[in-house]
Amino acid sequence: LKDQFDNLDKHTQWGIDFLEKYAKFVKERIEIEQNYAKQLRNLVKKYCPKRSPKDEEPRFTSCIAFFNILNELNDYAGQREVVAEEMGHRVYGELMRYSHDLKTERKMHLQEGRKAQQYLDMCWKQMDNSKKKFERECREAEKAQQSYERLDNDTNATKADVEKAKQQLNLRTHMADENKNEYAAQLQNFNGEQHKHYYIVIPQIYKQLQEMDERRTIKLSECYKGFADSERKVIPIISKCLEGMILAAKSVDEHRDSQLVIDCFKSGFEPPGDFPFEDYSQNIYRTISDGTISTPKQEGMRIDSKTTVGKAKGKLWLFGKKPKPQSPPLTPTSLYTSSTPNGSQYPIFSIEPVHYCMSDIKTGKPRIPSFRSLKRGYLCLQGPALEDFSHLPPEQRRKKLQQRIDELNRELQKETDQKDALIKMKDVYEKNPQMGDPGSLQPKLTETMSNMDRLRMEIHKNEAWLSEVEGKVAARSDRRHSSDINHLVTQGRESPEGSYTDDANQEVRGPAQQHAHPSEFDDEFEDDDPLPAIGHCKAIYPFDGHNEGTLAMKEGEILYIIEEDKGDGWTRARRHNGEEGYVPTSYIDVTLEKNSKGA
Repeated sequence: LKDQFDNLDKHTQWGIDFLEKYAKFVKERIEIEQNYAKQLRNLVKKYCPKRSPKDEEPRFTSCIAFFNILNELNDYAGQREVVAEEMGHRVYGELMRYSHDLKTERKMHLQEGRKAQQYLDMCWKQMDNSKKKFERECREAEKAQQSYERLDNDTNATKADVEKAKQQLNLRTHMADENKNEYAAQLQNFNGEQHKHYYIVIPQIYKQLQEMDERRTIKLSECYKGFADSERKVIPIISKCLEGMILAAKSVDEHRDSQLVIDCFKSGFEPPGDFPFEDYSQNIYRTISDGTISTPKQEGMRIDSKTTVGKAKGKLWLFGKKPKPQSPPLTPTSLYTSSTPNGSQYPIFSIEPVHYCMSDIKTGKPRIPSFRSLKRGYLCLQGPALEDFSHLPPEQRRKKLQQRIDELNRELQKETDQKDALIKMKDVYEKNPQMGDPGSLQPKLTETMSNMDRLRMEIHKNEAWLSEVEGKVAARSDRRHSSDINHLVTQGRESPEGSYTDDANQEVRGPAQQHAHPSEFDDEFEDDDPLPAIGHCKAIYPFDGHNEGTLAMKEGEILYIIEEDKGDGWTRARRHNGEEGYVPTSYIDVTLEKNSKGA
């Protein structure tokens, strides 16, 4: 290798080029990792929900699992960024710094080698010059000797010429000897420098270049390892991310999601009751057995003022009030006879007896609650958001009240902690006046106590509403259970209170049954009879009743209760003038009659 300086120059340059080529590869890999992480984060951001109110946060396990997977994927993207950052600092940055140092070191070693070669070339030139000069002087000395010998043998030559030729010979011989000595010295010096160049200087430079190239190879090996270590370091965290995704998938509970749907849409309204069997043939059979058709007597009729007033004002329908067509009253004397061609007569009945029969059936028919439920649902949708959430269904109202109570309790706890801290600070100020004025804390302490009292009042008020809702829900459940039992027990004809028995002769009619206006026959299957009053109430707060189907009231006004609260926060009431509508239960003080069932 002593004569392969140029080849070594090319080899070291190739090594540096290869190092830079690998550095470029690492740089492109870093860009790929960064772009991959950026795209993953954009994907997560695209599908991750925006910050939403607490009430709109996802609660289904499938949604929560998907959002957890998005979070794990976001962490996974962060680990890809860690890989890119680690490769950038540990591999690419180190390669670029080492490449710069390697170029500087290689340049220095090559310069030393060139200098050594230049010095050896200079020594060779000096030796060559002395050699050529010695050679030239030797030829001149030979010429001088030949001239001297020719003159010495020539008899015609003078002694002066011979003596001159001899001096010239001696001079050339002397100069040849000097050049010989100089050539010898230069040759010896060149040989020494050449030996030193090829055995000391050049081997040392080549050794430095070799060490440099070996260090380059080692650095590449270390960078290869660092390249893999950058990926291997994040494998445990990536594995945790993948495990988190698996756990999120396992956390999906279809039964819990179904229960959440049930809890979300559960209203607490009582379902409609069963339709009763309406036996229209009872009165026909009774008429045939009696052989006569009679009409109710005017003397025995008693008119309920509340019912009559209620009819005169009209009844509540699903979307407001429906006016009832006024038909002229028919008298019991409307029964007349007609003659046949053979002279016989047969009775022709007006609508009065038919209406009498239908009124009897109608009196025993229980009310259908589905219309009232729809009406209450309509009011809940259209009504304003009240403080006690009475515009919501019972179950949703209970949840809202419970949430508000929990929030108020948390606020009360904060105020309590603040009060305790202020009291402790005040005690410290009283013991150490130099730390502060105790009186400066009194306004803040008073404000905190006021806030605590206000929060306690709010909690008590909401707890009262909650107890009211829970009590009504439990009562409605018991009432529904008892109604189911009564439905199973009741068979055949109804009880004597406006009902019928199996024996038509034992049927006892009440005054309300006997009084039946013929005009009601037109809307027999469209509207219900006005409900009797089951109690009275006093308005605690005023209510505007802007929504259709509601009843406006003033504070202190007395109203009749015709339908209890079914758990939805609304009670049906009637004024003295017969106007009916729904009022918030929390706005009134209700007093029910003991015999409300027979009122």
